[in-house]
Amino acid sequence: MLRPARHGIVIACATTSLASAVSAAGIERAGPSSRVLFETGRYVEFSGTYANPDLSGEGGEFPPGTPIPGTTGNILDSFTNFGAAYKADINDRMSYAIILDQPYGVSLSYPRGLYDGTSATIDTTTLTGVLAYDITPAVKAWAGVRAQRMSADGAIPFLGDYTIETDTDIGYGYMLGVAYQKPEIALRVALSYYSAIEQEFETVEFGAIDGTLEVETPQQVVLEFQSGIAVDTLVFGSIRWVDWPQFEIDPQNYPLDIPLVSYEKPWTAYSLGIGRQFTDRIAGAFEVRYEPQTDTVQPALGPVDGGTFLTASMSYDMEPFTISGGVTYGWLGSAENELGSSFDDGTIQGIGFRISYNF
Repeated sequence: MLRPARHGIVIACATTSLASAVSAAGIERAGPSSRVLFETGRYVEFSGTYANPDLSGEGGEFPPGTPIPGTTGNILDSFTNFGAAYKADINDRMSYAIILDQPYGVSLSYPRGLYDGTSATIDTTTLTGVLAYDITPAVKAWAGVRAQRMSADGAIPFLGDYTIETDTDIGYGYMLGVAYQKPEIALRVALSYYSAIEQEFETVEFGAIDGTLEVETPQQVVLEFQSGIAVDTLVFGSIRWVDWPQFEIDPQNYPLDIPLVSYEKPWTAYSLGIGRQFTDRIAGAFEVRYEPQTDTVQPALGPVDGGTFLTASMSYDMEPFTISGGVTYGWLGSAENELGSSFDDGTIQGIGFRISYNF
């Protein structure tokens, strides 16, 4: 008979998702998870990710048909991401969690060629408060409010020295979820919905022209699952759908008759992994994540379309502390931007850590 999953193996499995939070789709850097709601008692964690992507492009035409010579050089800058979470019980059935993360971000700069000097930066921080209720010992439901802080800037010198800067805005959304679990075999299936978040910015374009900009970060649906398959062995995974056509950056004075950033199709990512408790203190996990290509034109300020990512992680349980870490290597999907430049053979390397404490 299988036995409940121990904390170390659960954290090791969770850390694979942390280390692989170097997503290819859109501007996303960290996908949401309901995992912290299932920690026992009071629980706190701190986490971080460092990612080093490499992507360059070549070819294309600048209207009215002038070929773009040479290559762009590596356009994606390395970045770090941080998160924290706290969970506590209110009574035998109710609990709450506070989650801090950085779900979206861009750090991009073109070093040479026609695109030389083209750059973009987007920073976000999201704070989520969640209230959960155990309807039965097997069924848990939850709801929460999300506050998202965002700012951005960009420059495209070859379009008449176009620049844009925004102020910092805070927008609000919500999330809902439900899960079925059977702890004696470490089975859990959780479904969560995260609403879109609308934000409105005051902008300055071309360094002098004031305006406003409305942006909506996309709604998404996340299905997470895990199950014991043998003693001290856990299989886990997720399916995540993101409505990226909701996200569009279309400044009032952008020189081209198209949005600065937009996406034509929703995006779905799949992950599957296996975790193993090796000793009373040491556990490990391995995960494969796949993001199918949409085969659509991608914006110059984010020309990546899908990818495949491999992540390995380990955890060490020191009771009540658990320390875990993971490494990721990924292949970015090929893409073509609005000017016909192609971006192929991109890769990304990432490391992640998590320190957790049960009390």
